[in-house]
Amino acid sequence: MSTTLGQVVAALEAAYPPGTAESWDAVGLVCGDPAEPVTRVLCVVDVTETVVDEAIEVGAELVVAHHPLMLRGVTGVPANDPKGHLVHRMIRAGVALFSAHTNADAADPGVSDALAARLGLTVTGPLSPNPAPPLDVLTTFVPHADAVDVLAALHAAGAGRLGDYRDAAFTVAGTGQFRPVDGANPAVGTVGALEHVDETRLEVVLERRLRNQVVAALRAAHPYEEVALNLHEMADLPSSTGIGRIGELPAPETLRDFTQRVADALPETVWGVRAAGDPGRTVRRVAVCGGSGDSYLKAATAARVDAYVTSDLRHHPASDHLAQGPDAPALVDVAHFASEWPWCEQAAGVVRTAFGGTVEALVSTRRTDPWTVGATSRHRRTN
Repeated sequence: MSTTLGQVVAALEAAYPPGTAESWDAVGLVCGDPAEPVTRVLCVVDVTETVVDEAIEVGAELVVAHHPLMLRGVTGVPANDPKGHLVHRMIRAGVALFSAHTNADAADPGVSDALAARLGLTVTGPLSPNPAPPLDVLTTFVPHADAVDVLAALHAAGAGRLGDYRDAAFTVAGTGQFRPVDGANPAVGTVGALEHVDETRLEVVLERRLRNQVVAALRAAHPYEEVALNLHEMADLPSSTGIGRIGELPAPETLRDFTQRVADALPETVWGVRAAGDPGRTVRRVAVCGGSGDSYLKAATAARVDAYVTSDLRHHPASDHLAQGPDAPALVDVAHFASEWPWCEQAAGVVRTAFGGTVEALVSTRRTDPWTVGATSRHRRTN
C-alpha cells in the first residue's frame, strides 16, 4: 500500500505540532491532495523558482519548506503573481507544499537543535523555554475494594500521563473517618455514627485542561455520596521546547576559532560569518537561534553563555549588547538561510523514520540565500 500525502503530513505535524506555531504564522499544507501517493519528498528552507525546478527535476511529490510561501493573507493566487505562479507550477506538476515554521523553531528537536548539532554542540536546553502544560495534582480517598476501579476511571479520563509514561499514580493505605448526619445516604456506615474505613489514598497528576473531565470521572466512579478530594495547582515549569538552544563545545576555543568552526559547518554564502567581541575570548558555552534572533539578546546574556550564534543582527542592538561589558556574550552573525539550512536534514529524517524505505526524503541542493555578491574594501583604512 502506498504512502499518502495525508500520512506524511501527519508525521510532520507530530514532529512539529501546528498548535505551537505563533499566532501570526502560516503553517501546514498549502496545496496538494492528502489522498494522493507520495514516494519522494524534497526538504528546503525557502520556496523559490529554482527550488520548484529542483522538485520537478527530482520527481518529488511534496516540498517540505521551513519558510511559508504566503506568510500574510492573500485573496487570490493568480498565475501572473510571483508566488501565485509558483503555486500554479507545483499544482500542474503534481507537487504538494507543506511548511513548518515557528512550530519547527519551538519543537524538540527543532531548527536550533539542528544548528547546534552542525556546530558540534551538546544541547543542554532551550534558550527561551516554553512553559510546560499547566499541571494539577488530584488526591482522593477510596475504600480499598474500590481503589482499582476508581484509579482506572481517572486514567481513562487522562490523568496519570507524564511524558512517555501512562497510568502513573501514587497510592498509600490509611484509615478515613466520617460521621453521616441527617439527610445523608451513606454508602458505608449509618447516620449519626462515627465511621472508620480502611481506605487507599490515590494521587495523580493531570494536565489542567483536563481538570473538569477528570473530576467528573472521579465522582462517577467513586462509591461515596460525597467525594473527598484535594486539587492543587503545580507551579509553572519550563519545558524542553522553545526558541533557541544552549549547548557546550567539546573543549574551549577562541572566538576566532569558533567563528571559523561556524563558517566551516554551514553552507557558504556571500554574507559569510562575522563575529563581534574579543577574538581571543574563550568560548565553551554557546547559545544558538536559527533565523532572526536579536530579540533574544537579553536571554543569551541571562544564560551566561560565552557566544551567541544567530542571524540578521542589526547594528544598534548588537552595539548596545556589547556595551554591557564582559558579561555580554560575543556575537556570531550568519546568513539567515545558512542558520536554518541544517533543519532540512532533520525534517528529512522525520520522514525517513516514519516511512522507512517507502518514501525517499531529499535535502535541496539549491542555495536560496538572496545575496549574490559580497565584497570588502581594497583600500586600507586608518580609522
